[in-house]
Amino acid sequence: MNKALLIRGGTVVNADRAFRADVLCVDSKVARVGQDLDTPAGTEIVDAGGQLVMPGGIDPHTHMQLPFMGTTTMDDFYSGTAAAMAGGTTTIIDFVIPNPQEPLMDAYRKWRGWAEKAASDYSFHVAVTWWDESVHRDMGRLVTEEGVNSFKHFMAYKNAIMCDDETLVNSFKRSLELGAMPTVHAENGELVFLLQAEMKARGILGPEGHPASRPPAVEAEAAQRAIAIADVLNVPIYVVHVSCAESAAAIARARANGQRVYGEVLAGHLVVDDSVYRNSDFAFAAAHVMSPPFRGKENQEALWRGLQAGHLHTTATDHCTFCAAQKAAGKDDFSKIPNGTGGVEERMAILWDQGVNTGRLTPSEFVAVTSTNAAKLFNIYPQKGCVQPGADADIVVWDPAGTRTISVKTQRSLGDFNIFEGHTVTGIPTHTLSRGALTFLRGDLRAVRGAGQYVKRAPFGAQFDALSRKALQLAPSPVVR
Repeated sequence: MNKALLIRGGTVVNADRAFRADVLCVDSKVARVGQDLDTPAGTEIVDAGGQLVMPGGIDPHTHMQLPFMGTTTMDDFYSGTAAAMAGGTTTIIDFVIPNPQEPLMDAYRKWRGWAEKAASDYSFHVAVTWWDESVHRDMGRLVTEEGVNSFKHFMAYKNAIMCDDETLVNSFKRSLELGAMPTVHAENGELVFLLQAEMKARGILGPEGHPASRPPAVEAEAAQRAIAIADVLNVPIYVVHVSCAESAAAIARARANGQRVYGEVLAGHLVVDDSVYRNSDFAFAAAHVMSPPFRGKENQEALWRGLQAGHLHTTATDHCTFCAAQKAAGKDDFSKIPNGTGGVEERMAILWDQGVNTGRLTPSEFVAVTSTNAAKLFNIYPQKGCVQPGADADIVVWDPAGTRTISVKTQRSLGDFNIFEGHTVTGIPTHTLSRGALTFLRGDLRAVRGAGQYVKRAPFGAQFDALSRKALQLAPSPVVR
């Protein structure tokens, strides 16, 4: 017998419009959307009166169970995805990050094994951290056999996973051939390495040295360089965690010139500023160490305007939780503090409270930047990112008048710090459905270990084929605009 659930009495909000309708879910799919729907006997009813019915959030940037800087994040794929669903997020796209010289397929299989415990659906970007013919070959296997359509490039972390320009060019070109999206962590790793040494030579060893060694200019330079390389090769590019006005402006300029450039912003960068690094409590300041760092307040308005204007397209968290004991590894050297903060549980509420409630975003724009745009950019729309017949029944019922105060004491994440501590938000999820199953119900988290499914993402088609043909016509020495 098919399992049916009816969400009754709510207002459906998609990225294109909002309308009064009931939503019937049968098994894992949305079966019907409309008013006064006939329902099978035994249908479970969710009363959404006075609430909004929206596609579950998609966080396109998380790091669960990540081995990094000599330790491993607190949240694994179960605890992290469970926390996500408590906040209304039903899909994550995490990162496979091979060590230098580690075969991409070996790293991918390792991450797939770790992710088998996930409670929600998940997918992967795969990082290119080195280059030879085997990487070229494995990229092809990942796209054609494993459903990976995006590759990550770290322009920072010198002497670890940083890409040089040769690797960027080779990987971008291969991505274009395969119909995959190159993504970049844009910070100039050489400059960061130099500035870190200069800070320490001046006796600046505490967390305040972290933002000083990664000023906006080093992010903007890397973003502009990656965008220029992508322009020469005629390949689309996605810039992760845009944190400053200069990078947002570089994306806007490129888009105005007709280039396919897409930008992601983190919920934390929209509301947390760099004053946190000047706190005299080491544990507090170190808990905020992540890259790019939190910026001066003036950058927050630029990021909000980028979302409003459509130059920035998605919101994420870079969820990467380390506890105080792990952060203490950098007690005497800020460059040894493991980089990362949480947020996968709080992103949706923060974006609603600071975006919709302030008039910066409409409800449909909220849906676009928290779900639909990510689904479209990574080619899983309309399977994900909308409430319509045939879509996965990944749904959040949202109470726009509901409130809660964010605290580490009540979070589901295993981290021991919350960068949004004390924020009272208006607009919270009351119900979360993952493939038609209620996984969160008014504070009752019902996440099931291993219930999540791996989501394959097909390569992009005709638009990439046209770009490939254009790329083959490039002159030997093209001029970068």
